[in-house]
Amino acid sequence: MLYAILSEDVEKSLEKRQSARPAHLQRLQHLQDQGRLVLAGPHPSIDSDNPGETGFTGSLVVAEFNSLSEAQSWADADPYIEAGVYARVTVKPFKQVFPQ
Repeated sequence: MLYAILSEDVEKSLEKRQSARPAHLQRLQHLQDQGRLVLAGPHPSIDSDNPGETGFTGSLVVAEFNSLSEAQSWADADPYIEAGVYARVTVKPFKQVFPQ
């Protein structure tokens, strides 16, 4: 089943994000290599693909896991958590309707 992992950043998270980004991306690449990643990316803090120093307010990952607990465990092990980037992470089942 698919799960949406919605993460909200702490204030002024950009420096923390940049330091943990390689490890964060490596985990996402692993999901992609397994064919389990639907989409992933950050939420810019302003209406721009490149928000510069204003940074990001959070992230969204939609991926396939065997269960909610597996998705939660994967989310809990994100390097952004250890680095203090995320203030809150919510994991929810997700039903993809489009695209088919």
